[in-house]
Amino acid sequence: MKAVSYARVSSREQEETGYSLPAQEKLLMEYAQRRSLEVVKVFSVAESASGAKQRQVFGEMMEFIKKRNIPHLLTEKVDRITRNLKEAVVVNDWVEGDESRQIHFVKQNLIVHKNSKSDDQFRWDIEIVLAKKHISNLSEEVKKGQKEKISQGWLPTKPPLGYRTVGDKGHKIHVINEEKDSFIKEMFELYSTGNYSLKALVGEMFKRGLRNNAGNKVGKSRMHALLTDPFYYGDMRWKGVVTKGNHPPIVSKNLFERVQFLLGRKIGSPQYRKHTPVFKAKLNCAECKGTITWEIQKGNWYGHCNHYKNCSQKASIRQDRLEEELFPFFDGVAPKSKKVLDWLERALKESHSEEIEQHTKRRQDIARGIERADQRMERAYLDKLDGAIDPALCQKIMEDSKKEKAALVEALNALGADQTAYYDAGFAIHELAANARAIYESPKATIEEKRLLLSHVFSNIELKQGTSTPNYTYAFEFLSEWVPKLNESFELEESQSRQGYSVPSHPVSLTLLREQDSNLQPTP
Repeated sequence: MKAVSYARVSSREQEETGYSLPAQEKLLMEYAQRRSLEVVKVFSVAESASGAKQRQVFGEMMEFIKKRNIPHLLTEKVDRITRNLKEAVVVNDWVEGDESRQIHFVKQNLIVHKNSKSDDQFRWDIEIVLAKKHISNLSEEVKKGQKEKISQGWLPTKPPLGYRTVGDKGHKIHVINEEKDSFIKEMFELYSTGNYSLKALVGEMFKRGLRNNAGNKVGKSRMHALLTDPFYYGDMRWKGVVTKGNHPPIVSKNLFERVQFLLGRKIGSPQYRKHTPVFKAKLNCAECKGTITWEIQKGNWYGHCNHYKNCSQKASIRQDRLEEELFPFFDGVAPKSKKVLDWLERALKESHSEEIEQHTKRRQDIARGIERADQRMERAYLDKLDGAIDPALCQKIMEDSKKEKAALVEALNALGADQTAYYDAGFAIHELAANARAIYESPKATIEEKRLLLSHVFSNIELKQGTSTPNYTYAFEFLSEWVPKLNESFELEESQSRQGYSVPSHPVSLTLLREQDSNLQPTP
């Protein structure tokens, strides 16, 4: 007679010891031999499997024995196969459907079938109730443990990408994964510029070397989940409730909230098409606060309010005219001499020390990834020579590792050729301010580069009656106040020097500038 065996571990500890599943399968196989039963298939479920996975395996087993008309089902105990009343009903209906069908509970010396004695049927019913009570007790204990973990400031489950878990059972904590955290920080910073859609960010971060824990591309929905996870600034979300965590943050709360603002906007998310206007999602109507819509008319871009709300604004603005209105605002922070420019660049270099360190760390992270890919290929090759690995599997490992290495090498080359957007913008600001029109209209300036510079210079631009009113970001607001003073001070210094007067020390120090605003990140 044919039979199927079903094994399931009762705890994670049993699974981790590697004992319970093999022991159950051996017990059931020996029992089948004694009963002259032929086990045609073994179904096993690990405790670490998700509820959906456990239900899937159970469903596959029941479908298998029904289609193959297999009359005997072997399992160790009642609680292995009836972890909830729904499964118990399914198994019971299967038994009642045919007199030849039997369930063998080997350790309990119990066989249940349609014509079981009342005592055996009663034992079956009692065991189902006891199994349900046992599972309920386990669930209560798990919930108590999770609640206590949360109260101590630690997440009860695995942390998101960028963190890893360390420590022994009952004392596990989450620390920063130094191979991933720089990618996470850069992911937030890039999206905060307002120049990336989620789809574009997925592609950009993949090119830069970001991979999920399985070594694959981080998908669009997963990217959104990561960008909205408060875990990255030091809090935890559990069952919809956000509490304070004890783990170290990767990004600041201000950066996180800036990203939430951009994610939450109903319109204005940048869509990367062949003909994307420079000022898409960069202007708002001064009256109704709606995002200005851009469309091409006779070969020129025109922006106007689309009247999403009640609004009386009818005038539009052409892109080239808007650019002419903005150039004077670049002049407002333009250094008037080489001395002023050198002084500001010296301050920017010092203020960007963190970005330089991050850039170096990224290079090291990618280099480690390349080294690991080389090691995987070397191990696979040696295992193939020793006959310890199937040639087909070796070939797959070699191909996958080559692809991974090629992608990482590309990311490393890109890192060497281009500075990060944050770092690049910091040094480009004053050059742009000094010669805005020439740089802006240069054939080499891409739309994305123009949009990036705009996002660093202006916090928002409003349109009213066809005229723009731009507002600086906090960093440029500060520079607009100090650069004229620096220009005046250095001009006075040069004038006094020419007249033979002693030159006093400069009234504005590098330290003061850095303390006032060393953060040149854009604001939404």
